[in-house]
Amino acid sequence: MVLKIVMLVLFFGVMVGVGIYCRKNATDVNGFVLGGRSVGPWLTAFAYGTSYFSAVIFIGYAGQFGWKYGIASTWIGIGNALIGSFLAWAVLGRRTRIMTQHLNSATMPEFFGKRFDSKGLKIGASIIVFIFLIPYTASLYNGLSRLFEMAFGIPYIWCILAMSVLTGIYVIAGGYMATAINDFIQGIIMLIGIVAVIAAVLSQQGGFLEALKGLSQVTDETVSDMPGAFNSFFGPDPLNLLGVVILTSLGTWGLPQMVQKFYAIKHEKDIRKGTVISTGFAIIVAGGCYFLGGFGRLFDVDVAANGFDSIIPTMLSTLPDILIAVVVILVLSASMSTLSSLVIASSSTLTIDLLKGNIIKKMSDKKQVVLIRIFIVVFIAISAFIAIYQTQSQNESVKFIAQLMGVSWGALAGAFLAPFLYGLYWKKTTKLACWVSFIFGAGVMVLNLFFRSFFPVILQSPINCGAFTMIAGLILVPLVSLISPKPEKKLVDDAFACYEKRVPAAQKRSLD
Repeated sequence: MVLKIVMLVLFFGVMVGVGIYCRKNATDVNGFVLGGRSVGPWLTAFAYGTSYFSAVIFIGYAGQFGWKYGIASTWIGIGNALIGSFLAWAVLGRRTRIMTQHLNSATMPEFFGKRFDSKGLKIGASIIVFIFLIPYTASLYNGLSRLFEMAFGIPYIWCILAMSVLTGIYVIAGGYMATAINDFIQGIIMLIGIVAVIAAVLSQQGGFLEALKGLSQVTDETVSDMPGAFNSFFGPDPLNLLGVVILTSLGTWGLPQMVQKFYAIKHEKDIRKGTVISTGFAIIVAGGCYFLGGFGRLFDVDVAANGFDSIIPTMLSTLPDILIAVVVILVLSASMSTLSSLVIASSSTLTIDLLKGNIIKKMSDKKQVVLIRIFIVVFIAISAFIAIYQTQSQNESVKFIAQLMGVSWGALAGAFLAPFLYGLYWKKTTKLACWVSFIFGAGVMVLNLFFRSFFPVILQSPINCGAFTMIAGLILVPLVSLISPKPEKKLVDDAFACYEKRVPAAQKRSLD
């Protein structure tokens, strides 16, 4: 116990120290929200990866999908690395950095407003971000509950409060730069931790081959009657597995807190390095998490009584104390890094896109930073309250909150992915097409929340429904753009002129 507490105190001390150190970089909006657009490849890549993979992945998704699909759940991690990291950097990285700087936009809603010359689009996008990022933020705490109680034997509420306060301190003090540096430190912890945990868990089962052999003997007729389903190449349910891969991989292309990482890239070489680093990080962390979860059925877990969130903690409960301490720090790192990214995205969007120029007509740069810091406190407090209320209350209506958390990712990515991607690449993308994607993506996911039983069977799962909204958006935006009034030529030409600026080559090929 002393060892665990010492490691926690050291961890929290470093996080807060970094926030205080970086306060000089957070004096204006550009510095606080984007780190002055001068963040290097290692910090940017780790910030991207640690924002991507939270406790929801390590405790919730890895356990749940490992149980459902066996070792084939590793495909989810591979998809996250290739589609959610490598392709995201290759397709979005350079163009996002160039056009957002050209349009002087610091958030995704501000990009929509300036790219399509529409105040309504900016406000609409900011409302969607506001509604769906808060429940997503609250979900980060869920993966900590059983693990923290297993390791320390004290109420989960104290973990929520400590994590909230300390994350708030370093984000408020140092802004994006403090978040990026802490993400780098937390990312190293995650890399070391996941490798150590996998090695320890497999050694308990007699090694990888013995564990795989044991998995081949597991049967569950409620899932599949195929022999050896849980150690097969595509698992017992390939179609639903594909839905998970699409949602958790392609979804990052439309999430504000993920895309915003590209705004802050400094040099062309940083994009190339960041692509490699981010992909490698995802292969180890995401691939490792889902690979570990695939062996969950080898352990004595009562899923019916305790739920999927109990699988990973049960697997880890027999590890040596030093490894349990590492796991606690690992999951805290994953949660705090994602939490800091989400609250910066939420608070900056609310301040810059909703209040500035609409409710508060004149807002100085200094006042914007003050408001962003205030809203960071508010968002952290609200998400912590939701998480505590959900765990403490026995009220059946609380399940609504849990369902809303599952819908958040699909709604955000379904609404934003297609218009953002086409807005960067295609001059004919129209304002109406953006509205259609916003309404369709968010609307379908809300309907799925309230009227799930009326949906086709395959779309009753929020995960499959989220994947459907993203794919549908990629089809709807070009179709609507072709039949709706063309955008103003001068507006489009001005937006795309940034790509043709001559550097050693066209800027769309080189930031330098």
